[in-house]
Amino acid sequence: MGADSDNTGDASGDTSSGALGDPSPARDDASTDVPGTAALMAALSPVMVDLMDELSDVMFCAKDADGRYLAVNQVFVRRTNERSRRQVLGRRAVDLFVPELAERYEAQDAEVVRTGRPLRNELELIRRVGGTPGWFLTAKLPVRDRAGRVVGLVSVSQDLRSGDADDATMDAMARLVAAVERHLDNSPGDPLSVADLARLSGSTPAVLDRRVRKVFGLSPRQLVLRTRVDRAAHLLTSTTTPLAEVAAAAGFYDQPSFTRTFARLTGETPSSFRRRARAAG
Repeated sequence: MGADSDNTGDASGDTSSGALGDPSPARDDASTDVPGTAALMAALSPVMVDLMDELSDVMFCAKDADGRYLAVNQVFVRRTNERSRRQVLGRRAVDLFVPELAERYEAQDAEVVRTGRPLRNELELIRRVGGTPGWFLTAKLPVRDRAGRVVGLVSVSQDLRSGDADDATMDAMARLVAAVERHLDNSPGDPLSVADLARLSGSTPAVLDRRVRKVFGLSPRQLVLRTRVDRAAHLLTSTTTPLAEVAAAAGFYDQPSFTRTFARLTGETPSSFRRRARAAG
């Protein structure tokens, strides 16, 4: 993700890497003084966090359970009004972004921390105070300590401007993702045809296919399938719901077809996926 064109602050002046495992000034006391920081740091890979600074079009951050930023990359810094990581660490979204957007980000964070359920493919507008807006595709994953408690989250936001997707495309895709989620909530057993998806996104099937591939790198059917598998994975890890009921809730015809598809896409059967998740927790 590129920096805002009107952000003239030179974030690169903060030259240290800022990785969680790096005792450089970029970590600074702003993060280490925050309660719960140690647990979150221990749960993350310093190498992974360090790698985030090599990205040029992806915002990265790690937050504690109270929504305070404990690690960010340079791309994230450039989306704020601050010049360095040390001015961001320990602060919250409301301190860095316009209020109506900050409230949405914090509501997302609270839901991830409360439920332990990842947020994926969230289309959102990110805008700092006084800055130009940009569309991003965001994922947020809960971070757990060794006891299985959610101690925070990590988030990445991919800049979709790099694909030259216009606002009409972004609006259509936001409607589509929300509609597919509602469909799984209300009538998971009913199939969604490409015509249905086109109607939900307010476009023709041909335009739908082009837009979904531009934004998600998937076909419309693949997007729906991944959404269903994500729903199943959440139920497998967060509930004791029998596999047959998980299959039905995720929109699969029956348990055998669910098992085959889930194993093909994740590399393990639903039962082994659940056992591994329980063992890790």
